[in-house]
Amino acid sequence: MFKAKVLIKRRPSILDPQGKAAEQGAKLLGITNIKFTRIDKHVEFVVDTDDEEAAKNEINDYCGKLLTNPNLEDYEFTMERG
Repeated sequence: MFKAKVLIKRRPSILDPQGKAAEQGAKLLGITNIKFTRIDKHVEFVVDTDDEEAAKNEINDYCGKLLTNPNLEDYEFTMERG
């Protein structure tokens, strides 16, 4: 069994409306030196196999086919036995 942690990020060329909204909110609160805010997604799950290579393949399938939009987002993951 492996615990996977996935970080999903919008590609740098893609506008991040949540990040822009957070920056605007900061300005309204008088916080004026914040720039280039990006809000990413963090996903954790368990892969129920003892085969490390099979776990990596399944994580890539899950991320590439369901968790991310491959036109807009990139992902990276770590996994640990557990």
